[in-house]
Amino acid sequence: MAERNEIGKEGEALARKYLEERGYTISHTNWRWHHYELDIVAVKENELVVVEVKARAADYLVEPEKAVDAGKIRRIVAAADAYVRLFDLDLPVRFDIILLVGHKGSYQIEHIEDAFYAPCR
Repeated sequence: MAERNEIGKEGEALARKYLEERGYTISHTNWRWHHYELDIVAVKENELVVVEVKARAADYLVEPEKAVDAGKIRRIVAAADAYVRLFDLDLPVRFDIILLVGHKGSYQIEHIEDAFYAPCR
């Protein structure tokens, strides 16, 4: 369990650095409000970018993107809605996923922009 937590924390730090190097302004990391959580909230070119970070060891059996299922997407969208309302933002919102696969100190990073859209109710 501890190794999994370390991989997750390292993955989020690497994802943040990756985004900053590409011109994103990080607004929040691990933003929480009630039962909602967003890994990274950033702004780039007048667009709010909500980033879900998934980090896995290279020998993990399930690909990290498989962890972003329909239920997870609904929770991320609800959290983003709460974020936009709380901070009274008037920006378009984009949902990205950053996947990191590897081992401590050596990860391959894949950035999926517009990974999903808010589902219609």
